[in-house]
Amino acid sequence: MAPKEKTNQHLMRKLFTAVAPRYDLVTRLFSFGMDRRWKTTGVAGASLRPNSRALDLACGTGDFSRLLRRTHAASHVVALDLTEPMLRLAKADGAAEAVCADAACLPFAAGTFDCVLVGYGLRNFPHLNQTLAEIQRVTKPGGLLVSLDFFLPENRVFRPLYLGYLFVQGAFWGLLLHGKPRIYTYIWDSVRSFLSMGEFSSLLRTAGFSEVRSRGFVLGGIAVHWARR
Repeated sequence: MAPKEKTNQHLMRKLFTAVAPRYDLVTRLFSFGMDRRWKTTGVAGASLRPNSRALDLACGTGDFSRLLRRTHAASHVVALDLTEPMLRLAKADGAAEAVCADAACLPFAAGTFDCVLVGYGLRNFPHLNQTLAEIQRVTKPGGLLVSLDFFLPENRVFRPLYLGYLFVQGAFWGLLLHGKPRIYTYIWDSVRSFLSMGEFSSLLRTAGFSEVRSRGFVLGGIAVHWARR
């Protein structure tokens, strides 16, 4: 592994180790309490079979895993994250299997999963194309990628207002919860250098996915994508 990749991994682990205890709270605050509804939309749109095998990639505290256990009780769900404190929270809440690994080098055989779900993770991966290739590799032919994430709004007038909101919210909650205003501005920082939901759809097609669908929220600042392997 190159020194830069090691540095990126170290920084991501350090950041998400610090925010793990309050990660769910901040997610709800940033999403105006609509985060669970968006994830439910993502799972519902996947139309999974009852006995599906799913990967909750960059699982955080395991929201997608919990949702799948409620809606598809017979499914087997693997929760994977780079940060052990996040995995401990996911495991404590009953995750069937928890794995600590890098999304760009998944420790699974080809064609293992019927579905890979990613909540707020793809924009944080330093090697997005490599990660998408890994997702394709571990997904069965005909299987699905379901992603929920922040995006740059298409509307150029709304875009700076949205980014300003993310920065101010991040600074406020970082100061209030951690005494560090910049700790949650990583969301603003990652979004401002990311893509719009339309651009991400095009990237998925370029990466080899088909039947790419999306549904936007908050004027395109949040979106769910479905894409078939």
